[in-house]
Amino acid sequence: MVPSDDAGRPLVDQSVLDRLRVELDEDEGYSTVFVGNFIGYLPVRIDRLRLALTTGDLDGSVDAILSLKTSSQMVGAERLAGLAMTLERCIREESRGVDPSVVLPRLAAEYLKPIGYCSRQTVHRLQAQRSTGARR
Repeated sequence: MVPSDDAGRPLVDQSVLDRLRVELDEDEGYSTVFVGNFIGYLPVRIDRLRLALTTGDLDGSVDAILSLKTSSQMVGAERLAGLAMTLERCIREESRGVDPSVVLPRLAAEYLKPIGYCSRQTVHRLQAQRSTGARR
């Protein structure tokens, strides 16, 4: 079952964003561009995941979920990364010895709505932090 509100994880981990600012030398604004790129490309990542799952493309599904998971972790999108990790595990475990064209569309039906909802929440939080200049 998909967690509807992974309350154990913050929506966005501010410490990850703070570390990103330091690592990317915030004086140049690179972290703002990095987060902006994450926000801009998030719909593409989710669409790739949707297409791969609904068409039963196992390799494409794994690639798409790894992309979503990794990029989410890099900007501190903890709940979204958690959902991606859970879906990745399900893809790997449930597709063993089973026709992916049966398993993957079922996983799409179970996970795409919560991932979409969480991604919208994440984008709103990241945009709010960016627009208010929330920095430590």
